[in-house]
Amino acid sequence: MADSIPLSGVLDLTPKQKHPRPWLEVMHAWIVTTDHKKIGLMYIAAALLFFLIGGIEILLIRIQLARPEATFLSPEHFNQLFTLHGTTMIFFVAMPILFGFANYFVPLMIGARDMAFPRLNAFSFWIFFFGALLLYYSLVGGQGLYGGPGVPDQGWFAYAPLTSTAFSKGHAADYWALGIFISGIGTIGTALNIVATTLCMRCKGMKLNRMPLFVWLMLVTSVMALGAIPPLSAAQIMLLIDRFLGGHFFDSQAGGSAVLWAHFFWIFGHPEVYILVLPAFGFVNEIVPVFSRKAIFGYPAMVAASVGIGFISFTVWAHHMFTVGMGAAANTAFVLSTMIISVPTGIKIFNWLATMWGGKIHFTVPMLFCTAFLFQFTLGGLTGIMLSVAPFDWQLHNSYFLIAHFHYVIVGGIVFALFAAFYYWFPKITGRMMSERLGRWHFWLFVIGFQMTFDFMHIVGLLGMPREIYTYEPGHHWATWNLVVTLGAFIQAIAVLIFVYNLVRSHFYGELAGNDPWDAWTLEWATTSPPPSYNFAEDPMVRSRRPLWDLKHPEDPDWKYELETENRLAAQK
Repeated sequence: MADSIPLSGVLDLTPKQKHPRPWLEVMHAWIVTTDHKKIGLMYIAAALLFFLIGGIEILLIRIQLARPEATFLSPEHFNQLFTLHGTTMIFFVAMPILFGFANYFVPLMIGARDMAFPRLNAFSFWIFFFGALLLYYSLVGGQGLYGGPGVPDQGWFAYAPLTSTAFSKGHAADYWALGIFISGIGTIGTALNIVATTLCMRCKGMKLNRMPLFVWLMLVTSVMALGAIPPLSAAQIMLLIDRFLGGHFFDSQAGGSAVLWAHFFWIFGHPEVYILVLPAFGFVNEIVPVFSRKAIFGYPAMVAASVGIGFISFTVWAHHMFTVGMGAAANTAFVLSTMIISVPTGIKIFNWLATMWGGKIHFTVPMLFCTAFLFQFTLGGLTGIMLSVAPFDWQLHNSYFLIAHFHYVIVGGIVFALFAAFYYWFPKITGRMMSERLGRWHFWLFVIGFQMTFDFMHIVGLLGMPREIYTYEPGHHWATWNLVVTLGAFIQAIAVLIFVYNLVRSHFYGELAGNDPWDAWTLEWATTSPPPSYNFAEDPMVRSRRPLWDLKHPEDPDWKYELETENRLAAQK
């Protein structure tokens, strides 16, 4: 009889030793992961970190502006904080947190196991994070090449000639350009991944006209990002050539054009607004129907409006430039295109209202934030239409009225929708519910602080207060309004701290949620909470836009109605 092979030579039967530092194993698992859910959570965590940093920066700015002739900040520090706040909130908070939610939920919503390119997904996050850290390294980077400070101080829009070597000594503008350029590589990689995943990884039966609206909007957003970020990256490369190789792209005294930078920046900058807003629309599209207990009104119109916004948003960039002297013909063209883009946006607002109308609305915390979003985003859009009129914009473009309008859209729209998304999907991510009581405290304090800050900022702008000034003299009737604005900012900060406390507390001690606490309809609620690494044990089969409704209501499934509609249309053709 042949000698048997000992099992110890094939299998390691020795008991596993516990790692002396288990936290190192956990860190290693997250650092090397290619799981789309972990990468999505890292995007969200990084964005929340920078959200707190950007919030501290704006509170310091508001302390400086709370009273006339304040000396809390020097002009140099004010400019640096102003630049870091705007750059952080747009590039390192809003974009990554939205792409983080997309990373986590797009594969789940379309029944896929992972993103199309998992390694590219991981690379995209880490290159984004490196770019963000590079910008903030400027705080400790010391003296630059030309002897000046290293912290960017030229505004988040970096208008020429403020970025020239004559105005921006040291490496301040270089940190800004390289930090955003590198993080933009990660954004492009994530956008490519979302497009490929959406078009190629859908489960059986998941036709384009059955995709959740959040997936549709992330598809449009990702295509827009692929078109909008390269112009900004090209401008940053030209800026670095100007600064290091003696180029003169933006040097008007040597044959270049300072206005050229403005064109390049806003060719990115205005689509960027909709790159941020469309995912917020996607959140609302998923949350409002669930808590109205009705299917979304006008699904085809919603999709068409989203695609329309994606196209039109690339034609309106110069409405940010009415004050640079483009001429009557150019001003008129961009006035018209700006007004046209309000049409598909208005379609969405009416569709959300029609979804809520006649529904059995449950005002949970996610629905409260969505309701506030509808009101505030509409008002922000109306002031945007006002500013689309070139003569009106000429008067108020460089005032705090514009700052109020911008934040009404970004905070009143995007941030409120993000908070709704956190409360809605937190049970799926963690398996636990967030506190409803703390959520309502968060909501009402944030609403009150938001209205105090940005409602009265409109008044300050109408009274003529210019933006980007670090102090002002008494006697302009601005002091009282600025004090109210500052108090509102601190109330918002208290609300955010309650939200962070709610996140941490609920993660450890929240009520167990189960797989589908909201009685929702999309595929992510069909798997466990939190989802396993493989997402679904079996590949899902979809027969309508609301697959979970079909499972819960076999007597009245959506797919029968859709099949009858398709047959009727085929017969008409």
